[in-house]
This record gives sequence, C-alpha cells and structure tokens, in this order.
Amino acid sequence: MLKLKAMRRRYRWRQLHSIKELRTNPNSYPSKKTLTQRRHNDKPRPVGDSDIKQWNMTISYYMRNSQLDSALHFFNLMPRRSSVSYNAMISGYLMNGRFDLARNLFDEMPERDLVSWNVMISGCVRNNNLAAARELFEEMPERDVVSWNAMLSGYAQNGCIDEARKIFDRMPCKNSISWNALLATYVQNGKMEEACRLFESKLDWDLVSWNCLMGGFVKKKMLVDARRVFDRIPLRDKISWNTIITGYAQNGEIEEARRLFNESPVRDVFTWTAMVSGLVQNGLVDEARETFDQMPQKNAVSWNAMIAGFVQCKRMDMARKLFDKMPFRDVTTWNTMITGYAQSGETAHARDFFDRMPQRDPVSWAAMIAGYAQSGYSEEALRLFVDMKRDGERLNRSSFACALSTCAHIAALELGMQLHGRLVKAGYESGSFVGNAVLLMYCKCGGIEEACSAFEEITEKDIVSWNTMIAGYARHGFGKEALKIFESMKAAGVKPNDTTMVGVLSACSHAGLVDRGMEYFYSMNQDYGITANSRHYTCMVDLLGRAGRLDEAQKFIRNMPFEPDAATWGALLGASRIHGNTKLAEMAAELIFEMEPENAGMYVLLSNLYAASGRWADVSKIRLKMRDTGVKKIPGCSWLEVQNKIHTFSVGDSCHPDRDKIYAYLEELDLKMKREGYVSSIKLILHDVDEEEKEHMLKYHSEKLAVAYGILSIPAGRPIRVIKNLRVCEDCHNAIKYISKIVGRLIILRDSNRFHHFREGSCSCGDYW
Repeated sequence: MLKLKAMRRRYRWRQLHSIKELRTNPNSYPSKKTLTQRRHNDKPRPVGDSDIKQWNMTISYYMRNSQLDSALHFFNLMPRRSSVSYNAMISGYLMNGRFDLARNLFDEMPERDLVSWNVMISGCVRNNNLAAARELFEEMPERDVVSWNAMLSGYAQNGCIDEARKIFDRMPCKNSISWNALLATYVQNGKMEEACRLFESKLDWDLVSWNCLMGGFVKKKMLVDARRVFDRIPLRDKISWNTIITGYAQNGEIEEARRLFNESPVRDVFTWTAMVSGLVQNGLVDEARETFDQMPQKNAVSWNAMIAGFVQCKRMDMARKLFDKMPFRDVTTWNTMITGYAQSGETAHARDFFDRMPQRDPVSWAAMIAGYAQSGYSEEALRLFVDMKRDGERLNRSSFACALSTCAHIAALELGMQLHGRLVKAGYESGSFVGNAVLLMYCKCGGIEEACSAFEEITEKDIVSWNTMIAGYARHGFGKEALKIFESMKAAGVKPNDTTMVGVLSACSHAGLVDRGMEYFYSMNQDYGITANSRHYTCMVDLLGRAGRLDEAQKFIRNMPFEPDAATWGALLGASRIHGNTKLAEMAAELIFEMEPENAGMYVLLSNLYAASGRWADVSKIRLKMRDTGVKKIPGCSWLEVQNKIHTFSVGDSCHPDRDKIYAYLEELDLKMKREGYVSSIKLILHDVDEEEKEHMLKYHSEKLAVAYGILSIPAGRPIRVIKNLRVCEDCHNAIKYISKIVGRLIILRDSNRFHHFREGSCSCGDYW
C-alpha cells in the first residue's frame, strides 16, 4: 500500500513538473515515444481528477496561444478524458476559427454535458450558421438560460427580429442579458416603437439599457425622445452625458449641446471630443479649435476630429500644422490628410503622404486612387489599383468603386470587365454601392447591354441604381427603353426624385419624344412633389429646340421662374446651330459670354454656324474675341481601348506607330464610301480654303482615325468603342454611318453629349443629336 502511494506521488510530481516546464518552454514537451515508455515504467498509475485538471489546463494554454497541433497532441496522450477536456478542445478550435474541427470533435464526444452544447451553439452563432445552431438547440436534452441567450444573441446579431422575439417569449427564465439582448436587437434595427414597448414592460433596467435606448433615439435623430429618456435615467454616467451631447451636436443643435457640455458633472476625453466633433460638423471650425485647445487631455480621435475639420473646409495649411504637432498618429490621421489633399487637387502632396505613411489600410489606397481619378490621372489611378492587389492588400468596396469610376471616365471597358470579374469573386457584386459603380462603368463605356445585365443583378436597387439605368439608356439614345425603366421604378414603389426626372426628360429629348416630355414636365410636381429646377428647364429647352420648335423654346425660357443659366442658353444655341438660325444663336451666345466668358465650347458652336453660312469675316471676329479674352479651344481627341491599352488620336495624328497602315486604310475606306454616295460636309471647315483642302482636312479627324484603327485591331464580331472629348462633327457622324455599313461592324461612339450606335448605315440617334 505504501509502495503504491509512493508511486502515485512520483507520478503526480513528474506530471506537474512536465506541465510547469511546458508553460515556460512550450516546445519542450516529451515525444510520444518517451511518454509511452514512462507509462510502461510507472504502472500501475491510476489517474485522479486533479491530474485531469492539469492536462486540461495545459490544453487551454496551447489553445490560447494558437498552438492547435500541440493541444491535439496533448489531448491524444491523455490517459483519461473528461467532458471538460473535450470542451477545452472545442472552445479552443472555435476561438481559433476552426469551426469544422470543433464540430467534428463535438460529434465524437462519448458524453456531452450542458457546457458542451452551449459552447457548440455559441460557436455556430459566431460562425453565422444559425441553422446549425437552431438544430443543436432543438436537440439539447436540457437547456439553461445560457442556451436560450446564445440563440437569442445569434438571431439578434443577424437582424432576425421576429425569430429573436419568439425565442425570448419561449424562455422559461430570463435574466438581464436576455432583456438587454432583445432591447439591443430592436434598437440596432431601428425598431424604436418595439424597443419602447419592451422597455416600459419592465421596471428594473440597468444603466446600460437606459443608454442603449437613448442611443437608439439619437441614431434615428429623434432628439425629443432621446432627451426624455435622458431626463428619466435614475443615475447617469459619462456615457449618458456623452451620448446626448453628441446627439445634439451632430444634429445642428449646438447651443443645447454646449449647455449640456457645461452642465456635465464629469468630462472625460470623450465628452470633449464629442463637443469638438459637433462643432466641426456644424462648420464652426474656429470654435472647435478653441475647444480643442482647452482640452486637458487628448486622444487620437480628438486630434483626428480637429484635423478633419480643417480638411472639410479646405484649410490644408492648418490641417498640416496640426498633423505635424500631433504626438501620436494612427492610420486614420494619415488617411484624412491624403483625402484632404486629394480632394483639393493636390495629388503630389497626397502621394507624398501616401508613400510616407508607416502602415496602410484599404481606405488609404481607396483615397489615393480616388484622388488620381478625380484629378484626371486615370492611368495612375488604375496603376495604383494594380499595385494594391500586388501588395496583398485586401480590395474593399471603395477601392473597387474608385477603379471602376476611373474605367468609366476613360471608357476602358475591357479593364472594367476584368474588375467586375474580380469583384464577383470577392463577393461584392450584389450590393447597391459597388453594383451602382459597375452599372455606371458599363453605361459610360458603351456597354448598354452589359449595363442592363448588371442592373438586373443588383439585389437591392436604390434610387441611384434606377437613375443610373434611366440616364444610361437616355445617353445611348434608347429613350423608349429609358421610359420603360422609369415605369418599372414606379411599379417597384420607388419614388422618383429630381435627378430621375432629369434623366426622363433627357431621354425624351434624345429620342425626340416631345409630347411625352411635355407631359412629364408639367405633371412631376403634382405626381411626385418635384419642383422644376434649372436642369429640368434646360432639358425642356433642348427638347423643343432639337425638334425645331425654337419659338416655343424661347417662350419657355422667358416664362422660367428664375434667371436662365448658361446651360439653358447653351441648349438654345445648340438647337439654333442645328436648324441654322444664326440670329437666335448670336443672341444666345452673347448672353452665355456674359455669364461664362471662358466657355470655349460656345465660341466654337457659333463659329461653326458662321462657317456653315460662309460668313468668314464673322469667323475671324470670333477667333479674335477668343484671343483677346484668353479663351483657348480645347483640342479634339479620340481614343479607344485595345488589349487593355488606351490609344489616343488627334486630328491629322502622325505619332501613332501604325499611322501608315491607318492612313492607307482610311484612303481605301474613303473610296468605298464615295461609291456608296458619301459626300464630305466641307461647309464645317472653319478655314477659308479651297474645297479640296477642306475635304483633306475632314478626312483625318480624330474619330475617323480611331475608328479605322479599331477596325484593323479589334477582331471581327466585337464592337468598336470610340470616345471623343468633344461633340462629334456632322461629317464624321455621316462618314461613320457609311463605314459601319461597308465593314459590317457595330461602332459605338461616345462624344461629349451622348452615345451613337452605328450599325448597317444608320445611327441610334436617328441623326438627332
């Protein structure tokens, strides 16, 4: 007997010694062979509860340090296991994100206790597998309040309000966690009426619950209700005061926020920061700076709020000074500065900060990509997007949206389609945020069919989705399709806004649907409560003017409830040019020059009209006026994408490496077009030269060069998509109709005004642009 006790003591001493050694040096645990030899040498060796506890503690130690293999190795070596041993392994697997291993071990357990079931259900909830959690929950032989709360929390976290309420009502015994979980569910999902009813059904709520309810009202901007709750709180803490102060400050009631701030019995750094942020959000940056300077202590959020204030009001010099003084900077600080410089057009400064920041996150990349895109540096934006992926940074929604916007700007459809493919793989395709970016990209790149497919794939369409699709069809000249989308939008219960009606009226204008356009304009106030603004009136002037109803267009302008702007007069000028009304065009142009003396496009429109009428002296006067006022005509250029590379052309371009082949092909096309009946519109040339020279000048316009290169480079069967920075000239429009018939190709041209789909000798605009 004494010998047996001595052997047990030796065994326990060795075991405890081994565990202590493992904790100080986790890699020193004995091999399986060594432990097997020890077991043979030390028989008999009964194992007691205290021994199992030490093994379990060691397993938990390994799991906390993410050493899963070591924990499993030790688990397998245990002479005897308890349910606690299994629970330690299952909890460890779940803690380290290995739900599959946890579930397998749970299924293998010889005997489960209540803790085992609760741990596994909680793991299913954390893994967002509510179906598995509910299945286990219903299988449980017995449940306690922890089991019920686990299911309640799972439904709450996933926004399943009705299911959460059903679980709550079934609970045989509820504790404060149960009540708070359901209250938080209602609050987080904006169900404030239900939250109030629940709150009033119980008297002994703790302070956390009061603050939760008040915070819900603040989030919904229901400040009267939030204040009522605040006044009823039996004993307020810092969170109570900070929440109500933030609510008033963020909703423009800065005086009440300041009064409560002064009343607050204890102010911590969050109280001060709430006040600074409120002042910043209300544009009171100087007052915010005074409050900021008075703060007894500041944290990173305080500094970032103040820097963001200066950034929002474009005072980058002050933001930079504060940035330099900041004792500790986080990634948000750097991102704010990058965003500020990028939005101010100072991309060089933004890039300098981007390159110097010690650590970047997806927001940093997205801010820099957006900065390049908004400043017109499209290639740099796309290059940075590629670098982001190469650096292993996770591509988020914002970076995808910025890159897609850049593709839309330069009409890089092939690259945009590749980005769309990556976006789908990343699982972002169904949300309206990136879905709208994809939709806009296809619309602006000339892929209207792809845009329609992308529109259908957006599971939750918002007002932007509908407006983008309507405007897309309108710009492509498919007015009837645009109006069908508009009717579908109303049938879906989405209320049109002013942007919607701009798209609808524009669709009517591009399609020549005058009567429909008039009907929509005069009914939108009564039907949708939309008051017409300058953009709606401009659409109507354009609609009437393009249809040749110039007198009605003038009358429309005279009856406007506010002064017409340059865009409205520009619409009349454009219509006057189309219909050759020089007198009306001159009147409109003079008014435009008074409002926008540097608007080169309007000078060019008037020059075109004079040239078409043979009034060369007036053309010269326009040129002199442009020179005297310092106005420079924007050079026309066209570009297209071939194998992910952008090829740009200007009139008479001699820089392209394939120029000889392009010019030879254009000469060949010119002969074929003339045999088909094409005649050059030499009246459009703004130079008083002979007709042969005029014809030669027209032949090598940038859009013709781009189309010719597209035919030579893009495989048959695929559309040729060309972008021009200015309005396509009448001769090129006519020529491309002939070319589309001769080569049997679909040619899509986007100019500064709209899209033209050329097919079999006709254009989608019906020569109405």
